[in-house]
Formats: sequence, structure tokens, C-alpha cells
Amino acid sequence: MPSSYDRRLFLASLLGAAAGVAGLSGCAESSAATGDEGASAAPLAAKVPAGTSLKVASYQNVQQLQFKLAKLPGLPFTVSSWVNIGAGPDVINAFRSKSLDLANNAGIPPIQAHYQGFDAKIVAIDLTRKPNYLFATKPGSDIRTVEDFRGRKLAFSQGQAQGVVLLRALKKAGLTYDDVKLVPLTSNQFLTALQSGQVDIAPLANQQAPAYLKQYGHKGAHAITTDVVDLLNLLWAPVSVLNDRAKAAAVAAYIPQWAQGQVWQFENPDVWNEEFYVKTQNLTLDQARSITALANKPLFPPSWDEAIAWEQETADLLAQGGFVKKFDVSSLFDHRFEGIAAKSVTAEYRK
Repeated sequence: MPSSYDRRLFLASLLGAAAGVAGLSGCAESSAATGDEGASAAPLAAKVPAGTSLKVASYQNVQQLQFKLAKLPGLPFTVSSWVNIGAGPDVINAFRSKSLDLANNAGIPPIQAHYQGFDAKIVAIDLTRKPNYLFATKPGSDIRTVEDFRGRKLAFSQGQAQGVVLLRALKKAGLTYDDVKLVPLTSNQFLTALQSGQVDIAPLANQQAPAYLKQYGHKGAHAITTDVVDLLNLLWAPVSVLNDRAKAAAVAAYIPQWAQGQVWQFENPDVWNEEFYVKTQNLTLDQARSITALANKPLFPPSWDEAIAWEQETADLLAQGGFVKKFDVSSLFDHRFEGIAAKSVTAEYRK
């Protein structure tokens, strides 16, 4: 296995200059976030104070469209900006620059933020039971199974969901890090890397794959599906935001509409196919239907126990590879918000 020095170089190449500004080299020697600002344990305010605002992530305007189509009641605070941002490393940088207050990501970005020494907390959980990703091959590939990944170049984003899906798939197939060649990229580079042959395999989101396979399938590109699940779809925010009593109340008020928007999307696939995939993503209706057929039913658990256990397994898997230092992930969850999402939906959408 590569040395810890090699792992730090790998991480630095992935995160770029922004990680250097964040003091990555120092964090690599620490087992925990800096903890300069303690997390608040103050009870959440029952009402959002007048004049409160939040900057909220809405990648490809999904949240605004959900809220509009579902005809949800207006938020009791001002969204000063809907930020078109989704990738974990980009979200962390936006948190650092204070240009973002609340984001929707998978389970791995909070682990990455902790490793970089940035204090942030998870405030809502949606469990996904079906795979959101598949592995796509470069054109002309003869790879057919995960076991065939041995010796191949694999696109790997350490700070994103795609990264943990890949690591879990390798582990299940009995492959070690030394059996493959991990190529550090961010997910927005995956398609170009596949097309150019820079990598043999890249994990693609279900909504990305149809367009890629349509374009390159006749050249021998194909998909490899697995049952590996990226369990967590979550909301998280910087501790500095959550320590602000007004902003914390706004976050608590946002969570129910976030949950209800996802439920509406799941229950209205035909409308979502037309309004989102066809009109905004330029997919055909058949492609849109193929994506929604794989959609996860939203599940908002009243208890976060399963989510915490899964997050710990993920952090331990990254630590085994030398990508982060081992730590107790329970510090990533702000339990003041536990149960808010579950209470906002009907029983069938709770765990």
C-alpha cells in the first residue's frame, strides 16, 4: 500500500489549491477537526426570527423546482441565494468562504470536511435503499465485472459519494487498493476521463449514465451494475451557521419542505420526467423514465442510529486506505434536528 506521504500527495492533487489554503498538511497529522468553535446545544427556537436568511444549495435548481411543483408553503425565512452547487469538495469550499449555509450531499463530504479541520454537522437524513450509481466503462472496454477492475485505472473522488461507492464495491469483490490504480478526479471530470480513455472505469449517477451510454454504447462503452448502496442523502451545515440561533431555526424550518419535496417527486414521476429531465436536462422521455424507474423511495428515519453506523463504516473504510484518520463520526450529527424530517412525512416514508 502507498505510504502515508503518498496518500497526502494523492489527497492534495484531488483537492487542489483550496485544500492547501485550508491547511491540509497539518490536518493530515491530526485525528480530528480543529474544533475551534464548539457546537451549540441550545434548544432550537420555536419560530424563525424576522429578517433571517440562508444561502441554500440547489444543484441544477432541483429544490426550487420541487417546491414549485409540489406547491409547498413559502419558507418562513428569506433564501438570499439558491446556489447551484452539488459536488462535496465544492460545497466544503463554499462553506469555508461563507457563500453557502446549507447543502444536500451524500455521507462522505462531512467526513472529508472533518478531515480537513472544518466543523460542520448533519441535520437531516434520507436513507437510500437502491443503488444510485453504476460503473461505466470507457469505449471499447472488455471489463464485465468488478473483479475485472484488477490492474485497471479507476476514477476516484475521495470527497464524494462516488468515491465510497467504488471503495465498497472493491471491498465486496475482494480487491485491495494495491490491486487497482485509483486516478484522483472530481465527479465533473469523470465523463471526459472516460471518453478520452484516461480511466477504464468511472462511477456514474443513474441520471448521468443514459446520455453517456447512448453516445458511446455503439463504440463499446457499457455499464456494470452492482448492489452497492450509498445509504445517506443528507442535509448539513457549518457549525457557525448552526450556532446562530436564528439560522438554526431557519434550517429546522427548511427540513420539512426538503423532505416533502422529495416525497412529491417520488409520487409524481411523470410530471418530474417532463419538467426536470426533459425540459431542463435535455433527456428524452424514455431516458427520463429509465432514471425514475431506479428512483429510491424517500425514507426519513425517526432515529439516526443506522445512519451513524453506516457513516462510521464509511469513515473506517477510508481510514483503512490511509485517506483519512480514524475518528468517531457521532461528532458529525446535530441531534437537535433528529426526527424533524420524519415528523413532516406520512408513516410510509419513515423507516
